[in-house]
Amino acid sequence: MNALAIAFLLLVAAALAWRLWLLGRHARHVEAHREQVPTDFIDFVSLESHRKAADYTLAKARFARLESIGVDGAFLLAMTIGGGLAWLDGASVRWLGEGWSRDLATVFGFALIAGAVSLPLDAWRTFRLEARYGFNQTTLATFVGDLAKGALLGAVLGAPIVLALRAFVEATGAWWWIWAWGAWIAFTLLMVAAYPRWIAPLFNRFTPLEPGDLRSRIEALVARCGFRAEGLFVMDGSRRSSHGNAYFTGFGRAKRIVFFDTLIERLTPDEISAVLAHELGHYARGHIPKILATRFAAAFVLLAALGWAAGEPAVAQALGFAERLPTGALLVAFLLVVPVVTFPLQPLTSLLSRRQEFEADAFAAQHASAEHLVSALGKLYRDNAATLTPDPLHSLVYDSHPPAAIRIAHLRQFAQPA
Repeated sequence: MNALAIAFLLLVAAALAWRLWLLGRHARHVEAHREQVPTDFIDFVSLESHRKAADYTLAKARFARLESIGVDGAFLLAMTIGGGLAWLDGASVRWLGEGWSRDLATVFGFALIAGAVSLPLDAWRTFRLEARYGFNQTTLATFVGDLAKGALLGAVLGAPIVLALRAFVEATGAWWWIWAWGAWIAFTLLMVAAYPRWIAPLFNRFTPLEPGDLRSRIEALVARCGFRAEGLFVMDGSRRSSHGNAYFTGFGRAKRIVFFDTLIERLTPDEISAVLAHELGHYARGHIPKILATRFAAAFVLLAALGWAAGEPAVAQALGFAERLPTGALLVAFLLVVPVVTFPLQPLTSLLSRRQEFEADAFAAQHASAEHLVSALGKLYRDNAATLTPDPLHSLVYDSHPPAAIRIAHLRQFAQPA
């Protein structure tokens, strides 16, 4: 084991210990506040619902510990410095020889192994954990169908990526990663545009929102905000889960406004309009371009590091290879290592996301109603069994949205008379 392998082992151990410690803090904090509904939520959340949210959060924390140890710890180390990736690539060479087929076999072989490792956890999460708290609506047929569709989609989209990366490595020399970065940007933009029209409908049914009072309210709000969308759609989210949500997808002329059917069933038209105004705020404040620009910049740095690693013998040796990483193995190693080396940045990304949520809430208060958004969020927290009392440090590190109490207090500032 060389110095790089030892450094990686220590980094994995540090990341795992940090995550488990935060999960422990989070669980203790939630359990300590299980018997008292925060004052701001007494009108929306009963003590019974608050206890359910606490128990659900604790169950998810226990599951996250198991997942962290098994997947983020043992499986990760087995596939990297444990020699699993080198063994897999060696098997690809023995069966298929050198060439593009070797790289495809290594990448998709890893995908199969990773899928097999995560399948029991995914099944347990869906059919035991989510079902225990009344959220799961997924049938076994839907679960298997989603797996098959996901695998097929991964093959259709993944194969060109692997082949393009191999072509860049062979044709452009040491600067292949620049070409890969440009191709990744183009692919990302293509997927953002294509996802709502051709990919999402593979997994869910999207029907136009029916004419009526709700549609009229939403169309008036959209026009007031100067927003244009391809259409207003209702998604059959209840087919898989009773959780409720709403979102935007796509950009340019492909933008769509999507409501879960569960959301429409539970909220009033005024509350739905307030939720929509929040989502509109993300576009009005330019959050989507900012997020994409940040991701593109991060990809540039990470691919530059990958370009260095591709030609560094010590990296290959740390992963069990003799001299250098073949293209397929290089791509898999990148997918495995990046979450580990970037985990210290998680608090920063969470902070930026929470700031955007505050900005979107302010936009909603200006163009709809802060009180209606407060009542909508209260119902969503209740119905989704979201904890109202997260551990502050755990929330600071991992939560993309502000804690419930802080978010409600921020919104109510806008609801007060001038």
